[in-house]
Amino acid sequence: MPPPSPQPDPAQRAPAQAVVAPLPAPRRGPAPAAYVQIEEELAERIRTGELPAGSLLPPERELAEQMGVSRMTVRQALGRLADRGLLRREQGRGTFVSEPKLNQSLSTLSGFFEQMLSQGIIPTSRLLSREEVLASRAVAQVLGLRIGEPLYKVVRLRSGGGVPLVLETSFFPARLVPGLLEQDLERSSIYRLMERYQARPVRAIQSLEPVPAREFEAELLQIPVGAPVMLVERTAWDAQGRAVEYAKDIYRGDRSRFVAELRL
Repeated sequence: MPPPSPQPDPAQRAPAQAVVAPLPAPRRGPAPAAYVQIEEELAERIRTGELPAGSLLPPERELAEQMGVSRMTVRQALGRLADRGLLRREQGRGTFVSEPKLNQSLSTLSGFFEQMLSQGIIPTSRLLSREEVLASRAVAQVLGLRIGEPLYKVVRLRSGGGVPLVLETSFFPARLVPGLLEQDLERSSIYRLMERYQARPVRAIQSLEPVPAREFEAELLQIPVGAPVMLVERTAWDAQGRAVEYAKDIYRGDRSRFVAELRL
């Protein structure tokens, strides 16, 4: 009996092209300009799932014919959607609908595991390093420690749905969480582990700053060098008012959205 014919690799199959229903003719006259109208119409179709993640948009010329506008107008609209992270362009392949961004809450203090599970996403971690170090002047000042006091340093790459999302570097006072480095830091939430020491964070101050990805960050997060990422610096305190964590997290800008609830 002849051997069965090899099946094509799914990763090599051409993506299905999205069916883009004709858009209403852009309004003429004052702003919003035609490309803004097209941008918002396509954004709404992406939001509702009419244009699903991973689908391939028709070529610019075909979209322009459907919409009754110039290719330049379509190009402007698609460029603005790409800047917003809703589309991604791949050289020689076309324009695709991006995967949805993952919400990172700034209103509650919860770990990565909890944030991902609350959105129905399976979180995973890759432990890059864990070591005992001595507190530098800067970290000692933040955590209220003496210079040279022992700290635990943990570096992890956190993923959601198999996609690398954040590179975390965290420092913990060793005297408050003795033996933490011997715990399962790859499959466990560190915040949950800290409950065993009565040192789980209950309050934190975070600062956010957009920065370009450095070479090693880009390699780990699978993004181009210089791509926009969000640097999140956090100092956290436990219920006894002790500073128990200082962290510097690097989030992929194309896959993260930061959400805060504000009240009067």
